Amino acid sequence: MNSTSLSAAFTNAQQHYLSTARPFYYVPESRLVSLLPDNLFSLAAPIIAYWVSSLFFHALDCSNAQWLQKYRIHESAEVKSRNLASRGQVIQAVVVQHILQTMIGLWWMEHQPTGEEVNHLANMAGEASFLVPVLQRLFGDEEGAQWWLTHGHEAVYFVYWWAIPMAKLLFAMFIIDTWEYFLHRAMHMNTFMYKTFHSVHHRLYVPYAFGALYNHPLEGFVLDSVGAALAELVSSMHTREAIFLFVISTLKTVDDHCGYRLPWDPLQLITSNNADYHDIHHQIIGIKSNFAQPFFIHWDTLLGTRMTRQDIELRRRKVAEKTQ
Repeated sequence: MNSTSLSAAFTNAQQHYLSTARPFYYVPESRLVSLLPDNLFSLAAPIIAYWVSSLFFHALDCSNAQWLQKYRIHESAEVKSRNLASRGQVIQAVVVQHILQTMIGLWWMEHQPTGEEVNHLANMAGEASFLVPVLQRLFGDEEGAQWWLTHGHEAVYFVYWWAIPMAKLLFAMFIIDTWEYFLHRAMHMNTFMYKTFHSVHHRLYVPYAFGALYNHPLEGFVLDSVGAALAELVSSMHTREAIFLFVISTLKTVDDHCGYRLPWDPLQLITSNNADYHDIHHQIIGIKSNFAQPFFIHWDTLLGTRMTRQDIELRRRKVAEKTQ
């Protein structure tokens, strides 16, 4: 039996299973939020995520709870005494960036074709045509064909609903990390770019949550908005996949500036690129290190720009030894 007839037989035999089985995250409605089509919600979701998560950390700051003190990276008094921008300036700059981000997003949508309803069954049938010859090469024609007829629907279901979306998400994260690392590093290495654009963000010597997007407007557009749009485009994400990417990257950016080492924070457990790691970059000793953001630290590690708290302590010991 050749791969074409195997795929056809599989699709016909398993059509009911594939047309009804859905993962827990699947939402059958045409809109995730009834008031907004998904493309508009993709613009609103990261803004909502930004302010909700920022307000959560701001509430922690205002609580002055004693149990939180051991998790603070800096004393609360340092936020006011060592930062060069007022809270009002920070909020104003972030609001401006969100307005520009939304306007550019609306313009972009006007120039894109209207999305059509996704035919999941047809897409999975296309995957079946691709997977059959792969299995036959791995197991041989007869054994591969038998395995396919027995377990093929499970394989297609896993690949379509889990493997491909996860691969696209990781690839999009890699694109964002790559884009932001090299642009961020360039803004530190080039004096004009630093003084004109990136120095605005470093007025926050002691970062806090809602200052995560306190940037020069042009930097915010190029570094954040263009990077996210490029990741969505190159990874061929659907709108709902892009919404998830935008929300996760926003939450991660806020978390990286929150000012807390929280042992129960999932965003600080998943990767070494966390609030403590990025805080080093905001200090004078680490300003030419830890450029990676927002997800992983592979570029810092590979290109020798990673700095840890242990590195700082070792450097201080060497300086102390020389002065003795």
